[in-house]
Amino acid sequence: MKITWRSPSNLALIKYWGKHGRQLPNNASISLTLQQAYSETTLEYKEKEEDNGKISLTFLFEGKENAAFEAKIQRFLESIYEDFFPFLTGYDLHISSHNSFPHSAGIASSASSMSALALCLCSLERLVSITLPNEEIFYKKASDIARLGSGSASRSVYPYLAVWGKTDLVNNSSDEYAIGYGNEVDEVFHTFHDDIMMVSKAEKSVSSTAGHQLMENNPFAEVRYQQAYDNMNVLLQALKEGDLATFGRITEQEALQLHALMMTSDPSYILMEGNSVEMIKRVRDWREKTGNHLYFSLDAGPNLHLLYPDNIKEEVKAFIKNELQPLCENNEYLEDCVGKGAYQIHEEA
Repeated sequence: MKITWRSPSNLALIKYWGKHGRQLPNNASISLTLQQAYSETTLEYKEKEEDNGKISLTFLFEGKENAAFEAKIQRFLESIYEDFFPFLTGYDLHISSHNSFPHSAGIASSASSMSALALCLCSLERLVSITLPNEEIFYKKASDIARLGSGSASRSVYPYLAVWGKTDLVNNSSDEYAIGYGNEVDEVFHTFHDDIMMVSKAEKSVSSTAGHQLMENNPFAEVRYQQAYDNMNVLLQALKEGDLATFGRITEQEALQLHALMMTSDPSYILMEGNSVEMIKRVRDWREKTGNHLYFSLDAGPNLHLLYPDNIKEEVKAFIKNELQPLCENNEYLEDCVGKGAYQIHEEA
């Protein structure tokens, strides 16, 4: 008996950096849901002859045993089952997962993988407990569970755009789960592109978990949280109006502020590479020369996200080929776009 979900990564436009409590954000964030950068997770389950009150798990990543990942998933399930899935101890669980992109290279792999796992768990609950009676409740719980595994994962279950974090700027927003925001924006953002320039596929030198912890003593933390609120206010209006210039200005500012916070942490660290900076210069030069709405963002890593509307895709593809692709590791980049969110591939009860 098995359940399979495919869930995408997402790119935060307003960045969440710094948290408190049990995976609660210090500021609200909004993200674009991607399409081609995804995790696909299968949960196979078999009822035990006798419930021994313990989580029974085996795990494969990319078809191979991975002790570190298995231990992480084991700890995660043990931390949530009593409150959320008490039936889990009655089953032998086998989880297998793979990504369409390199792990820990600055594309949010934890967002896609933990959201896919959360969706599998909620599907299992719906099968064995006959609960989660409608889609709104189902996705709200999946987002909540995903958030407990990785904060940004809360946003990956929804199509187009999602908001996570309680803010008076967005009705029904919450720290505990994300809400879909795709219906609140101009349709130009439903077909936006996000091509990811693979500056480096190496694992990051500092994990996002460690980066969040370093915000606790960052001297610019409080200023940052206020600026995130102000930027969110401006960006939400730009998204509603289809104001691409303002969208781009705020998105780039947020990306650079994220990396500035890393550089001003104690200890400080730098995740951008020389080619990341060179690409930013070339993007800005090309935009000024052509007047086209091509903008960049960065996640917690060196790889540049190129954001642009569909109507200039041919010009941008030529620019990437001529100017940016030679700066990518092994000339590799991932063509992606805003997507329709997670979806279930298989369910067999």
